[in-house]
Amino acid sequence: MRKIVLVGRSEAGKTTLTQALKGEKIHYHKTQYTNRFDVIIDTPGEYIQTKELGSAIAMYAFEADVVGMLMSAAEPFSLYPPACAVVSNRRVIGIITQKNSPYADVAQARRWLELAGCRDIFEVDSKTGEGISDILEYLREPGDVMPWEEETL
Repeated sequence: MRKIVLVGRSEAGKTTLTQALKGEKIHYHKTQYTNRFDVIIDTPGEYIQTKELGSAIAMYAFEADVVGMLMSAAEPFSLYPPACAVVSNRRVIGIITQKNSPYADVAQARRWLELAGCRDIFEVDSKTGEGISDILEYLREPGDVMPWEEETL
């Protein structure tokens, strides 16, 4: 499976998405430092929100195959500048989180991620599991056996 680094502002849903991708029970946990798992790197929101810490994102992106730029559908603005994805030498995907929030504007979040340069954009609700299998399938490499397929082997 391809390794993904998740980036986005605080409370965008990176850690909740990490838990959903790993099949864990969802519980709130503030990421204080970078958490590295087998195929997921969960970064603190401060890395993208603070200019002086931005270089850390670039360093962790070198360890990954895919950069996942998260944006909550309830965001009032975008932290991502136009065409910022093109500076990465990794695949960059957009991930819209919190799509079922009463404040969600999924279309606006999609426009912002497209403007940032994301071609592949996924919509997820980590709490219900909606869209999680789509991301896992995207990260899949030939020969990977997904957790839901293990039962049939």
